Amino acid sequence: MKKKIALIFGVTGQDGAYLSKFLLKKGYTVHGVKRRGSTLNTYRIDDIYSDPLIKKNKFYLHYGDITDSIAVFNIIKKINPSEIYNLAAQSHVAVSFEIPEYTTNTDALGTLRILEAITKINKKIKFYQAGSSEMFGKVVERPQTEKTPFYPRSPYGVAKLYSHWITINYRESHNIFASNGILFNHESPLRGETFVTKKIVKALCRIKQKKQKKLILGNLYSKRDWGHAIDYVEAIWKILQHNRPDDFVICTGKQYSIKQFINLVAKNLKMKIIWRGKGINEKAYDRENNCIIECNKKYLRPAEVDTLQGDYSKARKKLNWKPKIGINGLIKDMIAYELNLLTDDY
Repeated sequence: MKKKIALIFGVTGQDGAYLSKFLLKKGYTVHGVKRRGSTLNTYRIDDIYSDPLIKKNKFYLHYGDITDSIAVFNIIKKINPSEIYNLAAQSHVAVSFEIPEYTTNTDALGTLRILEAITKINKKIKFYQAGSSEMFGKVVERPQTEKTPFYPRSPYGVAKLYSHWITINYRESHNIFASNGILFNHESPLRGETFVTKKIVKALCRIKQKKQKKLILGNLYSKRDWGHAIDYVEAIWKILQHNRPDDFVICTGKQYSIKQFINLVAKNLKMKIIWRGKGINEKAYDRENNCIIECNKKYLRPAEVDTLQGDYSKARKKLNWKPKIGINGLIKDMIAYELNLLTDDY
């Protein structure tokens, strides 16, 4: 059996961490690319990394940046992997309105840099591009499939759409194995602190423990198709094991509003909350009538994506993939992680 070598851009993120561990269990040698910074941001992968000068394993880190074409080229040439997974991105949708140029440089041109390097170094390298349901944006049909027209509503969504189409273009123009995963929202205990699901779970756990008084959010009624990142990294891997390059929607097919997500978290924490008011003035109160959740216009997007709900029929049929962890399993996982951190704080 040919030795499998994976190269992951975005290895320190949620998906990069879970994918690294998944591939190591599959017998891969895994190389990850991380940006150089004055502070370490490797807590998600600390359990699998060790200094190769002290202990050799099958997981290696390299300094690089998706915005640096020379670094991208040199890393790919040095490692010559069998598979490349591009998970690197400025991944916060709201922030993309504040830094649109950087978002584009990272999320759009970063993909181009990898594809161009593959065509110059080794066309046999398989390539996975992490797409996003945000490309559907102002949806024209529900649920969304691989054939649904795109209508992105943020610089992030537009940049991801460029990556989607440039991946297809290089696949058809250069005859390389390049595939897109159109991943709907996927969460986990390792989700970044600024994402709404993480904010909700973390805040409600802290409020229950009397360590925080209030959570401030934006639109309570935007609806999302939320899955667990553990399920989704398996789908990512399966996309590159398919007999030919293709594009796949990865989702759960179920949809919840942010308010519904809050209520499910509260239920799992055995917290009773009461909602009062409408629109931006809607607030949540605890048993003692303390306001614990309120909304602020500051957290509303300039152009909102109201509803996202996918259809994973193609992935089920061609990849034999389906999500295993439901919304309550996801929430329980996230809550357990946060409560464990709070216990460690004592």
